[in-house]
Amino acid sequence: MKSILFHQHGDVNVLEYADFPTPDLQPGSALIHLKAAALNHLDIWVRNGWPGIKIKYPHIPGADGAGEIIALQSTETDLQVGDQVVINPNLGCGECEACLAGRDNLCTTWQLLGETTRGTYCEYICLPVRQLFKLPKNFDPHIAAAAGLVFQTAWHSLVSRANLITGETVLIVGASGGVNTASISIAKYLGAHVIVVGSDSQKLSLAEALGADILINRDTQPDWSKAVYYATGKRGADIIVDNIGTTFPMSFRAARKGGRILTVGNTGGAVFEIDNRYIFSKHLSILGSTMGTLHDFTAVMELVTTGRLQVSMDQKFPFKDASQAQVRLESGQQLGNLTLEI
Repeated sequence: MKSILFHQHGDVNVLEYADFPTPDLQPGSALIHLKAAALNHLDIWVRNGWPGIKIKYPHIPGADGAGEIIALQSTETDLQVGDQVVINPNLGCGECEACLAGRDNLCTTWQLLGETTRGTYCEYICLPVRQLFKLPKNFDPHIAAAAGLVFQTAWHSLVSRANLITGETVLIVGASGGVNTASISIAKYLGAHVIVVGSDSQKLSLAEALGADILINRDTQPDWSKAVYYATGKRGADIIVDNIGTTFPMSFRAARKGGRILTVGNTGGAVFEIDNRYIFSKHLSILGSTMGTLHDFTAVMELVTTGRLQVSMDQKFPFKDASQAQVRLESGQQLGNLTLEI
């Protein structure tokens, strides 16, 4: 099969469009002919590498994908050959205490597709049937692939971790990334008042199209925590989605007393300083969250595939041009999700 892979870490020039063995069908699994794969910043981080990273080379990037089941070896599923499916890249073992309790994102041997195991930049992939969600007939595989990782991540953080309720104010730091745009869509669906801080007018226009109520341009309002303070009647935001990390000082100031700070990543870097005085004096909760559970994935994909959640899309690239797609992702200029046509 054709795939995008790399034998060593580096810039986009390490990516190769090459042949790789088609995986064999495994018990309890399905073989999927992928039609679309979506890009995530994870793909760039894995390609660049980090000290101590342990993966098999050559490595195939990609967490997200959607396609057609072409072979099946499982009696414990309603899925059939020919079904169109989207992949849940959050890989639990299905056997440990956490998995059996429905908390598979806390699995003792947890893996993430495209990070610790070969991913979706390929024509065929074999996965356990529990990782698959059946798509409605004629549903766009690119929209499904784009939603897989980011929507379950946003859903788990906002709903399962932060317990978002109708009427609360959610501040989202960043206007165009996959998890942030998913967070806007989910927060609005759940009846929240949404404030978005973005870096330019185009990205803020995207946030507005997704339903954001208040837009703050950090280029013209660099002290955006003050802008949030006044926009909320000097109360502050109930929940803040801050996946950058280095912006935590501003987020702490923008939070109301008893507010919750959500983080699912470290776009701005792994190490940064925080002012502990805000945490204890304002009774703040910092909530880390990674991916979601099988239940989260099913819940949010049902909302996506029935049109109740909006998935923002940027560009579709030919499969062999994956390096160009990653260049656009690294530029930070994308307005929504990027996908590959396989």
